[in-house]
Amino acid sequence: MTAPTIFDMRLSRSAPDLWPILERLYGERADYDDFCAQLQQTLRDGWAARPADLKRLDLARDLEPDWFQRPQMVGYVFYVNRFAGNLAGVHDRLDYLRDLGVTYVHLMPCLKPRPGDSDGGYSVMDYRQVNPAYGRMADLTRLAGALRARGMSLCVDLVLNHTAKEHEWAQAAVAGDTEYQDMYLMYDDQTLPNAYEQSLIEIFPDTAPGSFTHYPDFGKWVWTTFNEHQWDLNWANPRVFLEIVRIMLNLANKGVNVLRLDAVAFMWKRMGTTCQGQPEVHLLLRALRACTRIAANSVLHLEEAIVGPADMLTYFGRGEHDGKEGNLAYHNSLMVQFWGALATRDTRLMTHVLRTHFPPVLTNATYATYIRCHDDIGWAITDEDAAAVGMSGAAHRAFLSDFYDGSFPGSFSNGALFQVNPETGDKRISGSFASMAGLEGAMARGDRAGIDLAVDRILMGHALIASFGGVPLIYMGDELGLLNDHGYRDVPEHAHDSRWIHRPAMDWDGAAQAVTDEGSTPGRILHGTRTIMARRRSCDRLHGGHPTEVLDCANAAVFGFARRAPQGSVVCLFNFTESWQHVDGNWLRFQGVTDMRDILSDATVTLHDDTLVLPPYGRVWLS
Repeated sequence: MTAPTIFDMRLSRSAPDLWPILERLYGERADYDDFCAQLQQTLRDGWAARPADLKRLDLARDLEPDWFQRPQMVGYVFYVNRFAGNLAGVHDRLDYLRDLGVTYVHLMPCLKPRPGDSDGGYSVMDYRQVNPAYGRMADLTRLAGALRARGMSLCVDLVLNHTAKEHEWAQAAVAGDTEYQDMYLMYDDQTLPNAYEQSLIEIFPDTAPGSFTHYPDFGKWVWTTFNEHQWDLNWANPRVFLEIVRIMLNLANKGVNVLRLDAVAFMWKRMGTTCQGQPEVHLLLRALRACTRIAANSVLHLEEAIVGPADMLTYFGRGEHDGKEGNLAYHNSLMVQFWGALATRDTRLMTHVLRTHFPPVLTNATYATYIRCHDDIGWAITDEDAAAVGMSGAAHRAFLSDFYDGSFPGSFSNGALFQVNPETGDKRISGSFASMAGLEGAMARGDRAGIDLAVDRILMGHALIASFGGVPLIYMGDELGLLNDHGYRDVPEHAHDSRWIHRPAMDWDGAAQAVTDEGSTPGRILHGTRTIMARRRSCDRLHGGHPTEVLDCANAAVFGFARRAPQGSVVCLFNFTESWQHVDGNWLRFQGVTDMRDILSDATVTLHDDTLVLPPYGRVWLS
């Protein structure tokens, strides 16, 4: 009897997470058996084509399945052209990322987009080519190898809900090929689109109202959730699943270690619902993960679903999918609650939400923690959570929008509104971390004390995401305090989209000065961020597999949690106000703090009258 190959063993291991799921999704179709045969051959071909060094990496990650949960993982996120012009330029800046402590590099959309407005690159017309402005696929493969040699993982976006209307599948559909038309959601008249619209939520009401677009030239209504040029795929057609798996394995074999699966919540449609987060979405994502576990085992899935707490956890896999869906998902609630507590100087809602809705530990998965990203901020705060701490949800959400667009009296923020919806009152916010944290306004006023407070807000945010549990993601320039780019209004393809205000080009001259001048404002932020990430690396107790217990600090100004590791607890405390705050020494000892050693400063903390005193925006990690 022939011994099974590694591929056969992996196929057998993941079979329960693949074939029963696909049968539930597609089993009633006449072409189901042929689809399964094609899929298995696709997986076998993908494995056969996988380079030898990546197969060795697969084996290493099998032996160390917690590799991405370790405190050595630190992420950095950027647009290629904003960071270094092109892929070759990124290659030349890897030492900067190494010195920052980065081990995970996320290139914002780098696959070939449609010409003109491409929704920041998320309107992809060719998944097998790189944006020609950045280089060629060979350049991406070379960069992946250079990152791998430095112990860094490469993350690339893969948009699952839609393609650009210029994609070859869409062009074949326009030409009348019915097989390709069935890969999208197309209708001969407006009857079904009108019925679906009754329960759908507009994503970009200002610039792309509605969820369907009529094309008289070929007589179809096409489902376009996001923009007219982004055509939603029909995931009820197994051919879509098969083609996406082929794309995933192609990217994996180029050296991509993390696939950021974009817009996953929208993949399955059901009449009478918002068509977001349907049960079939999780079946699809579990099956897709099974495919990479078989043919490219070292690849992680980061599922992009910026939703409320109850919905976010489902993307890690709940119930039957527990531990079998996403490896990573964005901790949107941590980001939202950071900004909420910063504006109110009150952490009670933050404590309630993070303690009530999130388990202390996840199965085979962890969070991607962040303070800012390329996107806007939507205030994902429910009326029920707000009421639990005596707030009005609607009033609180409105307050946060007013505070961060700078219109609320006394606000330190210089943000901008994004996609105001007068019908719902929804007002989202754009703005860089530094500008929203008060640095832009303080620098404009020449306010030294205000600058100091803004710097401490930024460093407190970095200390929070570095310790909460998961992989901290630094958005490009936040380690330097880059401010808003108000010049986006002068760029025609950006002027309609305020999110470009927080997508400035990297200031390499400023970065070079910050490296050598630790006393400058950028230097303080850079060196402070480097120190935080170095302290994180030194502390095994911050491993993502150790529970995070959110604590009640008996002081609404202070947010706290404990990382409960077998070798001892780490209690992390954050003062969300510009005033000095106190935490009782007896409370600290009850939480397991013994030697009053602050891991962040690598110094012993002295109690005064048996009280820990935290300065404005102070942060400590106590062992």
